[in-house]
Amino acid sequence: MVRRVSLCAALAIAILAASPSARQQPPTTFKSGSATIVSLFATVHDADRRLVPGLTMEEFEILDNDKPQPIVIFDNKVQPITVTVMLDTSLSMTNSLPLLRAAAEQFLIRLLPIDRAKVGAFNDKIEFSSRFTNNRDELVTDMKDLDYGNGTRLWDAVAASLDELKGVEGRRVVLVFTDGDDTASKIGLGNVTDRARDEEVMVYAIGLESEFFDGQRMIRTRPDRGLRRIADETGGGYFELKKTADLAPTFTRVAQELHSQYALGFEAKQLDGRVHKLAVKMKQTGMTARARRSYVATRKDS
Repeated sequence: MVRRVSLCAALAIAILAASPSARQQPPTTFKSGSATIVSLFATVHDADRRLVPGLTMEEFEILDNDKPQPIVIFDNKVQPITVTVMLDTSLSMTNSLPLLRAAAEQFLIRLLPIDRAKVGAFNDKIEFSSRFTNNRDELVTDMKDLDYGNGTRLWDAVAASLDELKGVEGRRVVLVFTDGDDTASKIGLGNVTDRARDEEVMVYAIGLESEFFDGQRMIRTRPDRGLRRIADETGGGYFELKKTADLAPTFTRVAQELHSQYALGFEAKQLDGRVHKLAVKMKQTGMTARARRSYVATRKDS
């Protein structure tokens, strides 16, 4: 899915977002029939995996099906996010739940007043807090009330998060944590990956290797292999951990990345209704950019 906007209005998005008043609310969506603007958010690292702030438009290159495209939108300021934070509270996480909650709290307390969030949990069932809010105390309290159970409905949980974000204006993110494979979902990885791409939702995923006693023997879990795929496809990050001590720094890292991204956009010329490959390249040696890898070139009459 892409947004139709006039080029003048598209450029105005970046100008308006730069003002203090505009940064207090989600970006405005401008619609017109004159152009189709593909927007994306890029995270830039140097050779030591450090975030790189303060870059200019001239240092980026966007490729649509391997063809360079002129950049018509660029903003390097902090953009507001609306995020669902989904935590695996299945049996395998029983002993680690206090550490997981403490780690997720590090993400929640780093949300900005312009951000909004909702917390949720998944096991053999899926639950969410009542509303999106920027009240961090409320979010932390809601997280402590999340229930636990058996089973791991991972992809159902991501799909439910996309449902929660439907109709929300501005930049939308799913942050999901799990320590194992999906065991009980009715919806598959391919379906939720396609939905996240089409609905322009960025997925961040944190996976943890863990051990637990199932009543008969010790079981060692590994995070679902699909987590990296959906994160890569949507431009989010994937972090795979081997110890619970790394949970808090990783949740903190995700918050830092989300507040250090670059907003980019180009005019789509070939509206063939197909999935197009996207790539963001850096002109400076040693820098790499991570952004969503595809979009659907929706026809003007669709």
